[in-house]
Amino acid sequence: MSGSDRSCGVLLHLTSLPGTAACGSFGAAARDWIDLLVRQGVGVWQLLPLAPTDGTGSPYSSPSGSALNPWLIDADDLLADGLISAADHRMLPGGGFDRLDPATASARAAAVAVSLGRHWSEQPLERQQAFARWRRSQAFWLEDHCCFMVLRRLQQGRPWWEWPGPLAQRQGRALRQLAAEHGEELLDEALLQWQLRQQWAQLQRRARAGGLRLLGDLPFYVAHDSVDVWCRRQLFSLGLDGQLLQQSGVPPDYFAATGQLWGTPVYRWWRHRLSGFRWWLKRLELQLELFDLLRLDHFRALDSYWSVPGADGTAEHGRWCPSPGSALLARLQRRCRRQGRLLPDGRLPLIAEDLGVITPGVEHLRDHFLLPGMKILHFAFDGNEDNAYLPANYQGERWVVYTGTHDNATTEGWWQSLNEEARGRIGSLVGHPVTSPSWQLLELALASRAELAVVPLQDLLHLDDRARFNTPGTLAGNWSWRLLGPISELEGAVHGYGAMAGRYGRGVG
Repeated sequence: MSGSDRSCGVLLHLTSLPGTAACGSFGAAARDWIDLLVRQGVGVWQLLPLAPTDGTGSPYSSPSGSALNPWLIDADDLLADGLISAADHRMLPGGGFDRLDPATASARAAAVAVSLGRHWSEQPLERQQAFARWRRSQAFWLEDHCCFMVLRRLQQGRPWWEWPGPLAQRQGRALRQLAAEHGEELLDEALLQWQLRQQWAQLQRRARAGGLRLLGDLPFYVAHDSVDVWCRRQLFSLGLDGQLLQQSGVPPDYFAATGQLWGTPVYRWWRHRLSGFRWWLKRLELQLELFDLLRLDHFRALDSYWSVPGADGTAEHGRWCPSPGSALLARLQRRCRRQGRLLPDGRLPLIAEDLGVITPGVEHLRDHFLLPGMKILHFAFDGNEDNAYLPANYQGERWVVYTGTHDNATTEGWWQSLNEEARGRIGSLVGHPVTSPSWQLLELALASRAELAVVPLQDLLHLDDRARFNTPGTLAGNWSWRLLGPISELEGAVHGYGAMAGRYGRGVG
């Protein structure tokens, strides 16, 4: 993606893919989806974070920010590769195909891990050596992840600060005892992560061969109960007992009278500076190995962040604190230049999620590093001619325009919620009556100056809010929507999208 490259993309998270029990996977449906996008000239596939989810199914609050979600492992491919037995495959927990089923997905992943370990000694020497090399290369995160996940199970899911002191404090003797007594379980976890990386790498190669770019998503904060915080407490605002001293959120606004409290620890930025941002740079580097482009969620916190006392129950009494985002991005830019990871025009392969109330400082940081910002068409039609989300008001081309995102209603659901006055304004902008809200809004996105236009798959399929993926501020019913039919049933919709995009100069090659 460069300033002269007009492209189009589709937003679809992997968990929504069809064909496997309980959860979408890295398997056949993912390959078919990539082939469909390539065939119809779509240039970008956008996904949500691939990390393990929290208890609500959210990938934005992960217990392990560098790992891949074990729910996404494809057992059929493991069987075909001789990594698990047919008997083990038949015994995997079953599950429905219509919605994401976290309990069954977790049980299937755990069973796959045990099966991988059970048959590991039977694997060819070459495969065992390849795993050993990969394991050594992932020293930044892998062994800590395996220890954390095994300990979590042994401690019945309690957060790490409630574990026995030697384990909570990562004392060497306690960790050596864990390795001696639970070595097989630690191996199972490592093998599972290796196979997840192998399966994802196959999808990357398939996408790259077709000219399809993969756009990932990185949460700004990491979960309090995560391996990242357990291992590197000094980088986060925690007390000696592991409790939050300062926590993240956003201040009160029109939508939330008491603000939003996220419960994740804010960063001790002075320690990150002292280390040369080593943890942040390695975290970003690992994500850029997985994706061609990366969206930085809550980008505004790289300029300043809302810090709330750890014991508070609302975000009302926080304060704005400065972040060293410019210094961090400058170091990342130098590293990406050395590694050959910059885009062809020399830009960082990043997109800034700059939604909400954005200050001149945030805009300056975004523009200084030539990062595209985001425009959401659902926000454009409040009757204000100066609305920054209206396509006529985009300054320059360095934007990614969406009909809506994973946090919005579907466009059909959004349209149904509008009054007649709002519908009339949209009709006036479109130039004729709105009979197909999803596709007419999509055409506005494609016709805009933005260098990349992205549409959620739900909008291509005219789906209403029964297919909504997430409603911020709620806990039930999110992250669970899945496609019911095979990928082949999407051919017509994606073909129509590719053809429309082509008319506006957006396509591959």
